[in-house]
Amino acid sequence: MNEQTKTKFNEIRKVIDEHLDKYTQVKYPENIYKAIRYSLLAGGKRLRPVMAVEAALLFGAKQEEIIPAACAIEMLHCQSLIHDDLPCMDNDDFRRGKPSNHKVFGEATATLAGDALLSFAPKIIIEKTPKSISSDIIILLLNEFFTAAGTEGIVSGQIVDIESEKKKISKETLEFLYEYKTAKLFKLALRTGAITAGVNSDLLQNLTLFAQYYGYAFQIYDDILDVTADIDIIGKTPGKDAKNEKSTYVSMYGIEAAKKQTLFLCNKAYDILKQEHINSEILEGIVSDIIAGICKC
Repeated sequence: MNEQTKTKFNEIRKVIDEHLDKYTQVKYPENIYKAIRYSLLAGGKRLRPVMAVEAALLFGAKQEEIIPAACAIEMLHCQSLIHDDLPCMDNDDFRRGKPSNHKVFGEATATLAGDALLSFAPKIIIEKTPKSISSDIIILLLNEFFTAAGTEGIVSGQIVDIESEKKKISKETLEFLYEYKTAKLFKLALRTGAITAGVNSDLLQNLTLFAQYYGYAFQIYDDILDVTADIDIIGKTPGKDAKNEKSTYVSMYGIEAAKKQTLFLCNKAYDILKQEHINSEILEGIVSDIIAGICKC
């Protein structure tokens, strides 16, 4: 994305960070709050909450109306990363260039920190969303959150990911993984922002489709980086997919085919924006970043 778009993105990101900090001030028992803040405030692009804010602003909502739900999405994402890094899951010692939560606080505290974030996030939506957003909309937002967080979302993605290790899987299973482990949270982000703004069902459906194309492209690009990049770029241990004998688009079809498919999906995402006449520097920018990254690989 260009410098102007980066500035806009970072302005929203700063507001997100300020609220995440405010929502998670340390109190007794201190260690659980320290563990939460260690991962939650460790940096990261804040891609999903920024997408939620952007979708809300695009269609007429105010920033203060979407910030609590956007922060809740980041809490859910952070929870998934803490648990994903645990030895019983993907067993990674690094996240965002720092030791994983369990390497600093221990497995028990890391598990509880993830649990705390999962329960704390919807509480933020309920308590911090301004009264200008109706209770009916808040219920819809909560339903979106719980759907993405549970067996209809990232939990199913994680279990299929675990069960697929050291196995040859079908194309359909791989697509299920990408849909449930990655695309579901991008869908949650855009749907949350759009629902907050009260968009119609047709537009909501097309925004969901944009998130699906983008989520698939994002995950295939991540698979490519796992093979081609180092820890300074990806912030986690590279080469883990091959070490754990995971099936990815790269392992199944090769890097060149993966690059081609990523570009195809990015163009499909662009088509949705054009079709709906959505003029969003940020949504266009996040797609262009993947395209630029692919061209450098």
